[in-house]
Amino acid sequence: MGKMNLTGTEREQLLSAARSRTVRAADVRRAKLILMLEDGESRDSIMRTLGCDSRFIARWSGRFLSERLSGMYARHSGGAPKQPQARLEARVLNRTLKHKPADASTHWSSYKLAAELGDVSVSAVQRIWRKHGIEPQQLERHMISNYPDFEAKAADVIGLYLNPPAHAAMFRVEEKTAIQAIDRKDRMLPLSPGRAESHGFEYKRNGTLSLFAAFNTATGEVFGRTAARHTSEQFVAFLTDVVASQPKRREIHVICDNVSSHKTQRVADFLNAHRDVRLHFTPTY
Repeated sequence: MGKMNLTGTEREQLLSAARSRTVRAADVRRAKLILMLEDGESRDSIMRTLGCDSRFIARWSGRFLSERLSGMYARHSGGAPKQPQARLEARVLNRTLKHKPADASTHWSSYKLAAELGDVSVSAVQRIWRKHGIEPQQLERHMISNYPDFEAKAADVIGLYLNPPAHAAMFRVEEKTAIQAIDRKDRMLPLSPGRAESHGFEYKRNGTLSLFAAFNTATGEVFGRTAARHTSEQFVAFLTDVVASQPKRREIHVICDNVSSHKTQRVADFLNAHRDVRLHFTPTY
């Protein structure tokens, strides 16, 4: 028998079909036939291996020589010929990733995509999506920063967490401003049979407080204090307490937000007086 002169792509698709557990048995048999002919196996060897006769060999080898891969599927009225897997995946992925549903909905479903393609089953769509890790129903969010030094500052902060300086203390400082101290005007009515616990609607304000907290990334300890205001004066006072909690001359790294109250002359003077303290500002977004 003569060789089939397979291209690389043809051989790849035939090998895929021959090894598949989901392709129809008849298609697997034809794929194996063409591969065996290409490898130069004799007619008798092919008939023994595939359990076929000479008419089967002549029919499908002739069909392949004249029509190549497209001729390898039976022509019958039972349904459309099976599409080569690579072409089928390309169609599904192209429609999924580059087009929106015709009904103007925001996301594809496997049923909707199969209906629009017309000749692809729902299970085939689901299988291809699963193979390529596509989940149209999932939605994530992101934010893009226009801050010019974003990458440098992000690398500085991330580097501290991943590789903190040896023998140094590292704190993550968080601040919550203008926390309202409120109290209900009316007493709470407790839970009772037939009635849920009830709280009064009206409340009275007792002023506001700002909270400063420093998280020691090595020990997990949280050091905090409150202040009536939130200015650089209170920030410096808090830093002074943080420094006092550590042994003298220990290197201290403080990660804090990139806000104006952290960049005043008062803060600069504090840093000049405490050379072992370094502030690391998170980038803005």
